[in-house]
Amino acid sequence: MTVAEGLKSAMRERVSAHREQLLTLSRRIHGHPETAFAEHRAAAWCAEALREHGFAVTAPAHGLETAFSATVGSGPVTVAIACEYDALPGLGHACGHNLIAAAGVGAALALAPYAAELGLTVRVLGTPAEERGAGKALLLDAGAFDGVDAAMMVHPCPFEVAEFRSFALGTLSVAYRGRSAHPSLNPHEGRNAADALTVAQVALGLLRQQLPPHWKVHGVTTSAGTAPNAIPDRATAEYEIRASAAEDLRELRERVEACFRAGALATGCEVTLTRPEPDYLDFRTDPELIALWRANARELGRPEPQQRDAFACTDMGNVSHVVPTIHPVLDITGGACGPHEPEFAEAAVSPAAERAVLDGAVGMAWTAADFASGRRP
Repeated sequence: MTVAEGLKSAMRERVSAHREQLLTLSRRIHGHPETAFAEHRAAAWCAEALREHGFAVTAPAHGLETAFSATVGSGPVTVAIACEYDALPGLGHACGHNLIAAAGVGAALALAPYAAELGLTVRVLGTPAEERGAGKALLLDAGAFDGVDAAMMVHPCPFEVAEFRSFALGTLSVAYRGRSAHPSLNPHEGRNAADALTVAQVALGLLRQQLPPHWKVHGVTTSAGTAPNAIPDRATAEYEIRASAAEDLRELRERVEACFRAGALATGCEVTLTRPEPDYLDFRTDPELIALWRANARELGRPEPQQRDAFACTDMGNVSHVVPTIHPVLDITGGACGPHEPEFAEAAVSPAAERAVLDGAVGMAWTAADFASGRRP
């Protein structure tokens, strides 16, 4: 069951009426990039835009300083719209989260006057720290998605995809502790922490031959000594592991951690392995919701969506394991550049990006309305 054309037309007109407010919000967030858990201005701007239009806003929310929850309506069907707004360190909004926030606010404003008619409760969640920190996993544990019947967001990309797929992602912080010594006077008394990390990296390089094609291991060394005339007593690294499904992460983590322990064993150092954030789970698209989105995106004149294997990770995957969820991606560059590139940050304020904000807002509003119409008692 889908919503009458007259109501959809009215929701589209609502987005058009708020066009400048939404695009200004997007540009404002883009011009003031804030990284994970520091998105104070972006969260406040989004929350204020919703409060001005009658939403009941809680900020901060669910134990996170830069999260918010905004609600309108009291219908039996609850739809959650996620607004991301964190930026990348050193790259600004090279993932286009300014567009996600503005589109989410726009969808909510389009739905608000018709929530009672549709039997909807619209819940907008400001979700910090998607790039690093798994903010949605923390919000999920804190109950932010309790009682939600469907969740959605849109994401900018270099191509158009309806049925989004993602890897499961785990993170690992590595710290070796050795013993400093002079490299020519008494090297035999030292325990070289940098060597421990080197042994581990060699082990990881050899391990990769035995890993399935969709299992990935990558990382960076963050410290490994400060002077060539002192054996390093400390070395640290940050690593990520990715697999097609959350169930595979446990085995992959065990095998990767064994490599780091081997480095400690070989050099006589100590190693500490910690998880800096919750695992990001693989994304599972809801078939009912995505069918509604596809029809609405087609009506909006969006490009024909492509089929793509998993190419990224998102903490919206954690939500999708619990709540029917969609995460369509909208083309803003035509393949000219992709997320996490400086050029993508520039593209995030382009005319194609502005169209994505407006189309994303209308498309989500229509999809939420269609979903509610099919679910009402």
